[in-house]
This record gives sequence, C-alpha cells and structure tokens, in this order.
Amino acid sequence: MNYSEITPYIKKLAALSDASNHIVPEMYAQHDVKRGLRDINGNGVVTGLTEVSRIKAKDKDAHGNEISCHGQLYYRGINIRELVNGFISDNRPGFEETVYLLLFSKLPTKDELDRFCEQLSLYRSLPPSFVRDMILKAPGKDMMNILSRSVLALYAYDENPDDISTANILRQCLQLIAESPLLAVYGYQSYQHYHNDQSLFIHYPKKELNTAENLLYILREDGQYTRLEAKLLDLALVLHAEHGGGNNSTFTTHVVTSSGTDTYSAISAALGSLKGPRHGGANIKVMQMFDDMKSSIDTKDKGAVRDYLVSLLDKQAFDKAGLIYGMGHAVYSLSDPRADILRHYAKKLSEEKGMQEEFALYETIEEMAPEIIAEKRKMYKGVSANVDFYSGMVYKMLGLPYELFTPIFAVARIAGWSAHRLEEIQNAGKIIRPTYINVKDETEYVSLKDR
Repeated sequence: MNYSEITPYIKKLAALSDASNHIVPEMYAQHDVKRGLRDINGNGVVTGLTEVSRIKAKDKDAHGNEISCHGQLYYRGINIRELVNGFISDNRPGFEETVYLLLFSKLPTKDELDRFCEQLSLYRSLPPSFVRDMILKAPGKDMMNILSRSVLALYAYDENPDDISTANILRQCLQLIAESPLLAVYGYQSYQHYHNDQSLFIHYPKKELNTAENLLYILREDGQYTRLEAKLLDLALVLHAEHGGGNNSTFTTHVVTSSGTDTYSAISAALGSLKGPRHGGANIKVMQMFDDMKSSIDTKDKGAVRDYLVSLLDKQAFDKAGLIYGMGHAVYSLSDPRADILRHYAKKLSEEKGMQEEFALYETIEEMAPEIIAEKRKMYKGVSANVDFYSGMVYKMLGLPYELFTPIFAVARIAGWSAHRLEEIQNAGKIIRPTYINVKDETEYVSLKDR
C-alpha cells in the first residue's frame, strides 16, 4: 500500500465533504462574525493585553479622525528604529540585546548583556546523540517540519518538561532560543545529504560567536563569512524577533499556552502556524516571483516590468494567485518600518556582492507596485513594501538556501513567542476558549435500515 496515495475512495469522500459545507461568505456578516478576527476595515479584533510590542500604523488628524501614518514598531515601548540605531552605531550585534529586552522589558547593562550572552552560549548545544537519532535518522523534505519535530523531541530529554513556573519556562525558552539555529541548519544538512546526495558536514557552534555568526559558521562548509554578512543577518533576526502580538503564530502561542501545556508543545504549535504560506513563507514567494520575472521578461525594460506586475494581479503570471508578493500588510499602509530599515542595509550588501542591478529592480517594483495595485484593486488603505520584500533578497545575497528562509524567521521569532508565553502564564490564568456560531439546522436521526 502506498501510504501517501489519494485513492478513488478518498477522492469520493473528499467530494462528499466539500458538498456538505454550506457556509457562504454572506453568513459572516449576517451573524456579525469577524472572519479572521478582523472587522470590515481590516482592524484586528482585540483578544488580550500585552506589553511585549506594539504596532502603530494610524494617527489622528486635527478633527480626531483616524488617518494612516508611516508605520512604527515598538519592542517593550522602544522604537525599533532607535533600537537598531543604538547597536549599529556602536558597531556591535543586536539580537541578544533584543532577546533580553523582549523577555525582561528593559535594556541590559553591559555586564548584564555579557552574562546573558554567556548563558546563551552555554545553552548552544544539543543533547548527546540528538543530531544522530532525531535529525539524521529521520531526514525530511520540509525544514519547518523538521524544526517543529525537533522542538517536540527535546521534551523527552528534559528532566522537568511540564513545570510551568516562570523559572522553568524561562530556562526552556532560553535553551530553545540558543538551540534553534542548530536544529534548523542541521535539519537542512540532513535534507541536502539524504535527499539531494550532497556531502554531509556538521559544524559545532563556537562559544565566542553570537547567534548570527554561529548560524553562518555552521551552515557554510568552510565556515567563513564577512562582517557585513553577519551584521545583516543579525539585523534580520532583530527585525523578525517580534511583531505586535496580533499575528497568527503569536496568537497560537497564547492559545496553546493558556491550556497549561508545556513549552515544547506551545513553541511547536507556533512553528506550525509560521510554516503556512499566508504567514512565514511569504519571503520565499517573493524570491520565486522574482525568479519567474527574470526568466520571463527583460527586467531592464520598465514597461515590461509594469506589464508583468499587471499580469500578476490579473492571475496570468507566476502562480496565478493574483498577488504581488512582498507588497501590502495587514496593518501597515504607508510603510513597514522593518522594510525601511532592511532596504537601507540591503543596498550596502548589494554593493559588496556586486548585485546593484538586482537591488535597483527591487526599488523599481517597490515604486511601481502600489500605483498598479491601487488601479486594479479596491483598497481601504494604502499599500507599501513589507519586510518580506527585502528579507528574501538579503537572505539570497547571504547565500542562504530557500529552504531555510522560514526557519530563520522562526529562529528569530522564538524570542517573541517566549516573551508572550511568559506573559500569558504570568497574567492570564484562564484557558482561551472562543465561541463559534452553529448554522446547521437540526435534523432527525434515521436508523441504518431506513437510510
């Protein structure tokens, strides 16, 4: 028997399932249900309180009316632009400092930061035989599934996995933050070896390197990287570490945590959410879209580029989904601050890598796309490039494989999920239990002989 085969009988059952669904879009408005937990204007429905981060995309005019403004992102009340400027101007990495800020709601002193980095370094290893038994012996084709599976497997190596005291959760979260780059990269190495017939190499992390440096070191066969490469990857980790508390995977973290379950189950559930192409997989779509564009048209011809973007929206190009990937965001309208920051530093990396022409193409599309989308779509707010638009290019310039784009997003976001898990445990005390309205009419039971 082929375990993965969709048999004619399964197809028949699938058709029966499709035919049994009678919920139509109009019912959501009829019952005042905020589908996707968003109202008619795209605003999120409030489901809780947080101190971890905040997004600002609207302001008020002189008459008190809401108007769109350039996007702002705050980590524990600190503007992300100021946070980035702080460590960049000091010419030092920022991810570890950002993790400390998200977890403890304060910026560390130099001594506090040094001690924190030392602790992360101590945790940057996996249990004996874990790589062999849990990763190499069961290679997979999807890195996010391998990452999620590996996180769940760590439960079995924890002597106190179900203790949900603050101290124990914090210990588990710090270990996952430190270990996740290893899980992601080693999972990729096993995939390359067993599915693509590539040489297998496993580098152990160096305790003197930070998170971004270690990730590049263990990923590359020669372990080499430039200072600018490490700086850009560190910046990308900072910008992906957290985002406003209203996204799908963070909500998943709160929901699963509220049940009282263990840290490994909560983080694995969040990883399952992030894997979805509507959430964490968007930067891969951006890169695939650009690959298709470059193989289909002369990208130096702006008229051809414009026609291609129109054909994307008309569902005639690329994956025919009707989307220009990397453009638009559920909250931001005029600008995504993460995209603004990445754009600036991506330009510098493009100069080091000799990829100025490709960067110019990105700038052209960023300029053209909002105008074209406005012409083709009814919109309640503006459209601008989001973080996925430039993060994919940064990852490509760093030589990162597409398979690791979303896992690296996850490596960063585990910091934010950890902060939200702690917050949920410390402040809630009740399981999150939403209500669904049943719209199915009651029917009589018919005995088997009479059906």
